Amino acid sequence: MSFETRLQDLRLRFMTIELLRLAKKRYTYRELSSKLGLPVTVLSRYVRGHVLPTGRRAREIWTALSKFVSLRDEIAYRLKFDEMGYFDNTNIITDISLLSQAAHYALRRFAGKRVTKILTAAVDGIPLATIVANTFGVDLLVAKKEKEVGVHEFLEEVYIPGDSAVMVSLFLPKKALKKADNVLIVDDVIRTGETQRALIKLVERAKAEVAGIFVLIAIGDGWKKLEARYTVEAVLKLLRKT
Repeated sequence: MSFETRLQDLRLRFMTIELLRLAKKRYTYRELSSKLGLPVTVLSRYVRGHVLPTGRRAREIWTALSKFVSLRDEIAYRLKFDEMGYFDNTNIITDISLLSQAAHYALRRFAGKRVTKILTAAVDGIPLATIVANTFGVDLLVAKKEKEVGVHEFLEEVYIPGDSAVMVSLFLPKKALKKADNVLIVDDVIRTGETQRALIKLVERAKAEVAGIFVLIAIGDGWKKLEARYTVEAVLKLLRKT
């Protein structure tokens, strides 16, 4: 077995553990044991990280889990909208198992595209973008609303988020992007697409290229104009805010 093959095998084993941990949040060990045909004690050791499944068993578990565990369904299950059409995304952006599955989803969707940097806007997109950057093996850039002390030159973009009447600035250190970079823009939610347009303009100011946009949740259709020029991948698409 070559080094590359061993690495792929190990990656699958870890991905399977993450998927199993995600499933454990909705199913008991007894229910998982029934569905997977494995003893509760074995599943417990896998979930707790005490032991890794073999490559063969990992593939068997992955195949079985994929029949009843869906990233899209897991995200939808956690969404609880209020009367204004907004939701608390805390239990989504803090779930490492879910975000890890989302990162691998992005890796599959953008397979074949050259990605050298991941870019997001502070703050809620940072957890997802961090794991995506790690999965792609590239650096993470965060556009912030304030200038950082110690950085002398910035790229700046001013925009109006959503239906608000407030102008917001996003700042990115000028040296963070180079002309040769291909940037994947990542965020947890996209609604009007204004934040993502601001990030795109920051990339363009650096004369770099946009590889695409990846989000967990797309709400409404205001963002769809971006699809005319860029690849936009959303795990879950909701037509309405409520």
